[in-house]
Amino acid sequence: MKRTDNQSKFDALREAFSTFTFESQTVKREGGTLSLAFDFNLDDRYHFRPTLEIPARPFFDWDGIPEDQLQALAFQIGMTELVSYWKIACPKKVVVKPYGLTEKQKAFWKKLYYNGLGEFLYLNGISVSEAELMELENDEGIDTLAFPSMSYRAQGASVSMDGKTRHDMPSFNRINLPLEEKTLVPIGGGKDSVVTLECLRNAMPVTPLIVNPRGATLNCVKTAGYNDNEFIVINRTLDPTMLKLNAEGYLNGHTPFSALLAFISILVAFGSRSKYIALSNENSANESTVPGTNINHQYSKSIEFESDFRNYVAENLNQEVQYFSFLRPLSELQIAKLFSECEAYHPVFRSCNAGSKTDSWCGKCPKCLFTWIILSPFLSREKLVAIFGKDLMADESLRPILEELNGTAAVKPFECVGTVEEVRACMKDAGISTGSMTAAFAKVPEPVEGPTVEDILRRFNTHHFLPEPFERILKNHLHV
Repeated sequence: MKRTDNQSKFDALREAFSTFTFESQTVKREGGTLSLAFDFNLDDRYHFRPTLEIPARPFFDWDGIPEDQLQALAFQIGMTELVSYWKIACPKKVVVKPYGLTEKQKAFWKKLYYNGLGEFLYLNGISVSEAELMELENDEGIDTLAFPSMSYRAQGASVSMDGKTRHDMPSFNRINLPLEEKTLVPIGGGKDSVVTLECLRNAMPVTPLIVNPRGATLNCVKTAGYNDNEFIVINRTLDPTMLKLNAEGYLNGHTPFSALLAFISILVAFGSRSKYIALSNENSANESTVPGTNINHQYSKSIEFESDFRNYVAENLNQEVQYFSFLRPLSELQIAKLFSECEAYHPVFRSCNAGSKTDSWCGKCPKCLFTWIILSPFLSREKLVAIFGKDLMADESLRPILEELNGTAAVKPFECVGTVEEVRACMKDAGISTGSMTAAFAKVPEPVEGPTVEDILRRFNTHHFLPEPFERILKNHLHV
């Protein structure tokens, strides 16, 4: 993607808009369906009201969650949604009204916003430090100890409680609900979540979760044998005012969607009484998109965010629920090998963002080319052509994308793709053994250094948070 110099626009918007306020949230339980709505206010000039709806399922028990705890779970989702609307004008001050935040909680959110917006800042040519990005403030005078309706306005000094001021204590209640040995698996429609689903569904009770269903996500869960009442659907709606302002030239760009998915998953875990949330983020997601920086398109899929998120949930919400990436020990290459054996999904999976609305492969983007490359050591050219509809290795126009993927270019694509090392190993393997690299790519210098495909397939990264039973299942599928 091309960078744009929007520093002056950023500075001007911060002067024109001083404050972004998280005004309120609404939670409704009706007929087994849970609905959330949030009210964000940009300097009293624009209001944004995004919504989230979770349709009823037989295994949900929303009525069994106390109101104060349900509100606390919803608040975390609102805090994550907030940044998608704040980035329109990037005002220096953000005021949070539903609950008060401790300094440690503020630090968590500010780190997430800054790193999750790394791509947004980079591509917009914006230079700003984490400390300068925003001031995150509680509503003036409000001290909340639990449910928002119990808030009171403090008069004078903060009241001491066990040696701590109320301002130093969490304002939202912890979640105290019994959880069962059940697992949620978010499904994105690509190969990674298919591998997680296939590894786990015959070993334990597993419920797929889909945000804003589309062709590939629905086809994948149905290929796995789930009917409509056996998987979870999340209907997320953006406020149209944001889309209108984007079209008018306000700031726009990537936000940390996987962080939003993380907090939605926590809410759904308690609604379904599921102890485990098994993500499908691989070890490759830790690599920076821009070499030599911390800018990572996949920041909210990284082990750093996973660790921060787990700590935040344990300290502030609940210590029993377990959020982890089942595929964290693996590379994209290892996942591709496992997926190559899941033949029933080959006609229905999709990893192409450009073609997501039409349930197709565009054949022109980094996701398409990377997926072809990473599968090439394990699937024949004929099978790959059947999946993608054409031979991507014969498309000369994809050369610039290949150079970004294999490290010849200065910056990787801002997409969820594997490491430069993996791409180089696949190129070497395909060019030498399978012959699937055509003459169109012969001009790209063949990587001669680095590990081979077989070298990478033998790895198992030990920096992960898999509970022991899940690690054992994964190793069994790898034959380790």
